[in-house]
Amino acid sequence: MPVKIIVGAQWGDEGKGKIVDHLSESVDIVARYQGGANAGHTVVIGDKHYVLHLIPSGIFHPKVTCVIGNGVVIDPIALMDEIRQLQSLNINITGRLLISHNAHLIMPYHKLLDSIREKTSEKIGTTGRGIGPAYIDKFMRVGIKIVDLLDRDTFVSKLKRNIEEKNQILKKIYDNPELDIDSIVHEYENFDKQIDEFITDTSLFLNKALKENKQILAEGAQGALLDIDHGTYPFVTSSNPTSGGACTGLGIPPTSVNSILGVVKVYTTRVGNGPFPTELEDETGEQLRTIGGEFGATTGRPRRCGWFDSAMLKYSAMINGITEIAVTKLDVLDTFKQIKVCTGYTIDGKPLKSYPTDLRTLENVKPVYTVFDGWNSSTKNIKHFNELPLNAKLYLDVIEELTGSKIKMVSVGARRDQTLII
Repeated sequence: MPVKIIVGAQWGDEGKGKIVDHLSESVDIVARYQGGANAGHTVVIGDKHYVLHLIPSGIFHPKVTCVIGNGVVIDPIALMDEIRQLQSLNINITGRLLISHNAHLIMPYHKLLDSIREKTSEKIGTTGRGIGPAYIDKFMRVGIKIVDLLDRDTFVSKLKRNIEEKNQILKKIYDNPELDIDSIVHEYENFDKQIDEFITDTSLFLNKALKENKQILAEGAQGALLDIDHGTYPFVTSSNPTSGGACTGLGIPPTSVNSILGVVKVYTTRVGNGPFPTELEDETGEQLRTIGGEFGATTGRPRRCGWFDSAMLKYSAMINGITEIAVTKLDVLDTFKQIKVCTGYTIDGKPLKSYPTDLRTLENVKPVYTVFDGWNSSTKNIKHFNELPLNAKLYLDVIEELTGSKIKMVSVGARRDQTLII
């Protein structure tokens, strides 16, 4: 069946927005399956930059229907800001944006608790947008779903119970003022009126589309190494950006998936805290950050930068079942005389046979590098893969060989036309 899953194969910020936008030209539906407004997917059209946090990156293609699945947690303010932004650009979203009635809502107390905990507990490096606390409530079975807004009595009853509990935490533990339930009820009732036209049973819609043999692109947020189960726990996100999350986050069967594309940056970056074996805390790292514009699309925070880590990518390819790769930001390496690739790790002088998934080991590994000559010429205006400098092609060959996955696309710039198809 015709579902392609797009996953970030590293720690996020791999350039998924551009890749999804490019692939959207030939699909019918783009569906976001997890995460929240903590993800920023950037699409560049001409000289204009557009950053989306919740709405799938396929929205800029007028024939594409965009779905926000049940696995996403939705911030009403962020969603309405995006809808207004698209409407101001004269992009028609009526009938093209569908939101799952089973998606959970981020409430004001989720954002408040997220911010307070980040300040008072061990720092994870969250965006403070309430994502984690919203997922906590979801799995504690006290979360509020969009469908709850349809029945005012049910909504108010659930909200009162939650706010009574959150106010106890805010007041007694954090000495924070209590929240006012009436203002929150009013705010979310207004939100319900604004989004009512977009709400539907998206699982039913997607499964009907599958029967009609429509092409579906499942879009993940963040990256595989931030997965709550398979990432560098506890320095992870609160959902499953790995490919397995697509089926649960959209309500589609695993048998519908026919390919999984991993988006891979030609060097490695990370936002927030957590282990990073190939991190460069020197002039080279700063050079990567400056040339690559490595600042968060959502927060503006500078990203930590380091050399390409094939050991990490092998692990990512394994847990995601990656069948093909889209490589991004090749142009950022255009001026480097030498480029390093991490081919494995050692600990206490002994080589590791596989990627360590426990935090203590990963924090103490030493990367093993192979050094390659750079190509010292611009790739930004190249239109065909065979026109790339020889050393650039050799570098890409190494990525293929070390990760065991075939490269299908190479990005040499942010614009749509700076994409090479192999």
